[in-house]
Amino acid sequence: MLISTRGRYALRALVYLARNGNAGFVPVPELAEEQGISLKYLERIMALLTRHGLVDSASGRGGGYRLARDPAECRVGEVLRLTEGTLAPVACLEANAGPCSRSGACPTVEMWRRFHALTNSFFDNITIAALASGPDIFESASQRLPH
Repeated sequence: MLISTRGRYALRALVYLARNGNAGFVPVPELAEEQGISLKYLERIMALLTRHGLVDSASGRGGGYRLARDPAECRVGEVLRLTEGTLAPVACLEANAGPCSRSGACPTVEMWRRFHALTNSFFDNITIAALASGPDIFESASQRLPH
């Protein structure tokens, strides 16, 4: 699984907005410059996030973007599924996948199902608020993970 720039940039933008939440709307040129993202590309990402209720937008003087919800209610899994379409590691596990003719005899399908469940659980248990608070959230978890 490879997370695209769209997914990574969306998360970075949301974390930046979370860290600047009390400042009101953040102008998109500022957001693009701070994150090193093309303005045009960021505008498309922000439009997607706006359509799906993750951010609010305002045009004109003092306009820009801000989080539409509390950052503690925004889950990384939601953002990645929105930007990536799916987190399924194989085509047969995608949401709209047709029946696989080999699923009954596939020796690896259960492994892929478990991996998919672990991936979704991992990302669904991380909030934008946690990412905005810094990398310390992973210290205790990394001690339990194999290196």
